[in-house]
Amino acid sequence: MQKTKLTHKNYTLNGGIYQLKLPLNIETIIPENDSVRLLSQFVEGMDLTDLYSTYERINSLSPRTLLKIVLYSYMNGDYSSRSIEQNCKRDINFMYLLEGCTPPDHATIARFRKIHFAPCSKRILAEVSNILYDLGEISGETIFIDGTKIEANANKYTFVWKKSVTKNQAKLLIKLAIFVDECENLYGIEIVHGDTVKIKHIKKLCKKLYAIKETSDIRFVHGIGRRKSLLQKSIETLEGYLSKLKEYNHKLHLCGKRNSYSKTDNDATFMRLKEDAMGNGQLKPAFNLQHGVDSEYITWLTIGPQPTDTTMLIPFLKDAEQHLKFKYKNISADAGYESEENYLYIEANDQIAFIKPANYEISKTRKYRNDIGKIENIEYDEVSDLYICKNNKKLRADHIIHSKSKTGYVSEKTIYKCECCKGCPYKSECIKGNNCKTPIEDRTKVLQVAKTFIKQRKADLGRIISDEGALLRMNRSIQAEGSFGDLKQDMHFRRYLSKGASNVLAESILLAIARNINKLHNKIQKGKTGTHLFKLKSA
Repeated sequence: MQKTKLTHKNYTLNGGIYQLKLPLNIETIIPENDSVRLLSQFVEGMDLTDLYSTYERINSLSPRTLLKIVLYSYMNGDYSSRSIEQNCKRDINFMYLLEGCTPPDHATIARFRKIHFAPCSKRILAEVSNILYDLGEISGETIFIDGTKIEANANKYTFVWKKSVTKNQAKLLIKLAIFVDECENLYGIEIVHGDTVKIKHIKKLCKKLYAIKETSDIRFVHGIGRRKSLLQKSIETLEGYLSKLKEYNHKLHLCGKRNSYSKTDNDATFMRLKEDAMGNGQLKPAFNLQHGVDSEYITWLTIGPQPTDTTMLIPFLKDAEQHLKFKYKNISADAGYESEENYLYIEANDQIAFIKPANYEISKTRKYRNDIGKIENIEYDEVSDLYICKNNKKLRADHIIHSKSKTGYVSEKTIYKCECCKGCPYKSECIKGNNCKTPIEDRTKVLQVAKTFIKQRKADLGRIISDEGALLRMNRSIQAEGSFGDLKQDMHFRRYLSKGASNVLAESILLAIARNINKLHNKIQKGKTGTHLFKLKSA
């Protein structure tokens, strides 16, 4: 790398003139253990072909240098493009990264993040993870997955609720049906041949009314003191209805499968965040950020509009497998990711699930173990395929039901019913549900059993309580949760600055890469490079 030197310059301060006498070598100022050197060497070793391909022509400042500047600013918790511009003119570390080039303005930095980095952000994150894998810093064997919600750059009260829009749309369609019937009687026209009013009938009515206007030579009037004709009122009412219907259709299209979205950032969904200043469970526009951590490095991440983590695991694993050059064997996650669909996908993908069961903690309590109504505490006869309750009554398979999840996965549940629950002394303890309208005397014990899910959960529980499972559970709580602690507490990032899913993803990846380089720098300083897991402490 070419050394950058500052020549003799005069500086004026309070009327006095000060001269910088020595030609200053920037490399002698930057300490040997500073992270700016590591960042420069790391980015120099990256393949940035995809980033360069987003440029038609490159000016004096190369994309590689811009990436170094932005990453170094993120490493120090500064995310403003104007602040980066100022630092490039004042901070010796930024001058070192510029290598004598002209400092970029804030617009250049903003364009770099939005137009050039965002389209190839995933491939650059994959490049960073692959380099760490080649260096032996990440194991490539076990990935710890967890999610957190980060507030979007959108106003609090810009919500659009899908349920509300659907109700208003239904009311409007009733109004339109009534209006069409009134117009048919009023103007002597016939549009609807049947009992159902469709959109094509509304458009046909609009054409008919305008045709009546042309043939009758009726002029529309506007303003105070002028009386509108009946035809003008009808046309204006119809156009108002059509405009409102178009608005509702557009809102439902933006919602898609979500229940809400923000008017300021249409990709953001309203969620309940942990940062609740009002203490009333207020919903705020946010994104669900998923981190995959290996050896304390963020090797992959995704963002999504879903408030829950369950439906985000499979897209996360598919995305990581598509971009990374290595495939993880062990998938470690918390109880929020447990589902039959996730278990089966991991098994079919030749991977091993270490997912904490949702009932793991509560199942260890005495109250849970003594609850005779729980399926885990009811004796099962595998040969006869029936359950035997505490009163020695048999629950036989009655029928099978199928339920479809939001992702389209169809699960199968077998319904078991008790042969006779009359006069059972354990009925009040066995049958739960205080909100049921049927009296307890007339109710019968019913079990819904998802056999595939129970089989997968049992196998997963065996892995979780093993020595390897205990080690991975402890590391998941340290590494995955620790990445969010670094992000929110150390890097002071609590709210996205950009809008739109692609820009938010790019911002998240910049943060992840910056944190990875900081983590690598700290490990080098402490002599902990090449360590992958924290060891269990013996009592």
